[in-house]
Amino acid sequence: METHIQLARKIITVHDWEKMREQHSLDTIVFTNGCFDILHRGHIEYLTEAKEQGDYLIVGLNTDASVKRLKGENRPINCEEDRALMLAALECVDYVILFDEDTPEQLIRSIKPDILVKGGDYTPEQIVGAPFVLKDGGLVLTIPFVDGYSTTQMIERIMKASK
Repeated sequence: METHIQLARKIITVHDWEKMREQHSLDTIVFTNGCFDILHRGHIEYLTEAKEQGDYLIVGLNTDASVKRLKGENRPINCEEDRALMLAALECVDYVILFDEDTPEQLIRSIKPDILVKGGDYTPEQIVGAPFVLKDGGLVLTIPFVDGYSTTQMIERIMKASK
């Protein structure tokens, strides 16, 4: 139970971060976001590399409602509480913040990260929040995906194996 409490401390609200931001004023804050529906090796490598870009990694996590709007009625596979807890359990993740919007634009504006990171399937011009981060003097980076690892591919393999 104590482990769960320790992990839960890493799951914060945007208001919690706004209160904490000043104590991190000299730190390099890295932000990324996603659904992280079924945590897999590709996510681990991506998040580890994102963390290597700065001092603190904040992960914006889509709520169940926003995943459903983005991915369809059959998603998410894992509920937001479970997904947040799994991300919080990763050493490379410092904080997890849930957001209900379809994009993390408002969250990015509130967090004011020094570095915004997304997967390699995006170009910097396609990354939500990039203009704001760049205007504020930050960096926008893409990290290549690990071939063969995606949540959609994993779901397809599970469905094929269950037939």
